[in-house]
Amino acid sequence: MDGRFNNIHQGLTCAEARRILSLPVAGLESQSDFYMAAAHLINCPCVETEDALIEFIAKSSTEQAVKIARRKAVEVLARLGVKRAVPVIGECLNSDDSYLVENAAWSLKELSETTLLFNQKMIALLRQPEQSTRVLIQALAGLHVTDALGEIAPFQDDERVSIKGAAIAATASLGSSRERIPEIADHLLATNQMDRQCAIQDLIDASASEFIPFILSSPVSPVFRLRAIRALSTGSPTQSISAIDQIINDDPSKLSLVHEYDENPSNIFLINEFFNADFGRCYLSLQFLKKLQPVDIWPALYAAWHKDGWNDYGAHYFFLLLIGSHSVWPKHAESKIYSLLKDSIYNKRPQFRKSKAVAVLAMARLFPSAFVEIVTDIIDPMSMNVWECRYAGWMMLDEISKDQLIDSRWIDNLDTDVRNDPDRFVMSRAQLLIESLH
Repeated sequence: MDGRFNNIHQGLTCAEARRILSLPVAGLESQSDFYMAAAHLINCPCVETEDALIEFIAKSSTEQAVKIARRKAVEVLARLGVKRAVPVIGECLNSDDSYLVENAAWSLKELSETTLLFNQKMIALLRQPEQSTRVLIQALAGLHVTDALGEIAPFQDDERVSIKGAAIAATASLGSSRERIPEIADHLLATNQMDRQCAIQDLIDASASEFIPFILSSPVSPVFRLRAIRALSTGSPTQSISAIDQIINDDPSKLSLVHEYDENPSNIFLINEFFNADFGRCYLSLQFLKKLQPVDIWPALYAAWHKDGWNDYGAHYFFLLLIGSHSVWPKHAESKIYSLLKDSIYNKRPQFRKSKAVAVLAMARLFPSAFVEIVTDIIDPMSMNVWECRYAGWMMLDEISKDQLIDSRWIDNLDTDVRNDPDRFVMSRAQLLIESLH
């Protein structure tokens, strides 16, 4: 979890959130108040917060408001790294709430802390089909519970792709054979998108860096592919630049698409496919739309954007990806395109984070002079907290004519601190450009 959705209740104070957790159910204004308070406390790391969450988890109640908030409280304690909460978190493994059990197992793994009793309980839970088998397998593997190998190994032949992949990865990471890891790579092209996403995590869990080329071609959100590169990259970050560049550019021709059309679809159908929950279908429609003339697709594209595209975070990303893939749009569309690109770069809504980098690419390619004027803000970690966006800024500076950068005197205004990005991959991308300029 990267924290982009942490502070969504900005009017709520830490003290008030803790007070809400101490209330009886009858004292709530809304049944969601407990959950809201528990979720908000991720922003309030302190002993008082830890005590409030631990006390809340220890509550015994069948009320739905308490049940859903206990799940969140367990997660928040893990994300805050509160190891003294392990006893109360581990006790949640005995709950009849399978979602709470799942969060407890995940939290023990995140805290890298467990006991023999908790390990035995998780192993026993693997025999209960109503439990989240995948999460239990991941937890046991992440905690290096080698005693679980005997129970985990049979799941390598499970019919459920997500369970099979997790078991293969766990078996490998617990020191057994790695021979079956290629089977996980096959899941990268599964018809079901969730199975493809799970496969990427399984390869990360198995430390299978040799399969990075296969991950790069899996038709899933770039978020999953970037996560894999960051997790599996070994050695200097510079060695990962070409892979990250490819993901940021996100050309569908570089992906192995798992869907196809029976007949040539209409432009309106293709644009509407951007709203599909399966990114594999979105990439397929993008591949077709890239071959069409911008003047022919702009009316339908803008109508769909104006209606729903601006507010659908999946479609939003693909609209911008398509816009940036064409170098010339109708003259009357340019001002609208410029506005939506700039708005996307500075959009603070966390669900639209992945659109920011692709908006930077499109701005640089369609409006290079305007891009140069705002690029200092884009690459400055103090003003831009999205590493992908800063990376895209440096990437596009490398693509723009060096003479143009020198003529604009941009390099003279480059603050030294901007070069020292806190993200090692962004820093490596920046260093490439700076070395070429000098």
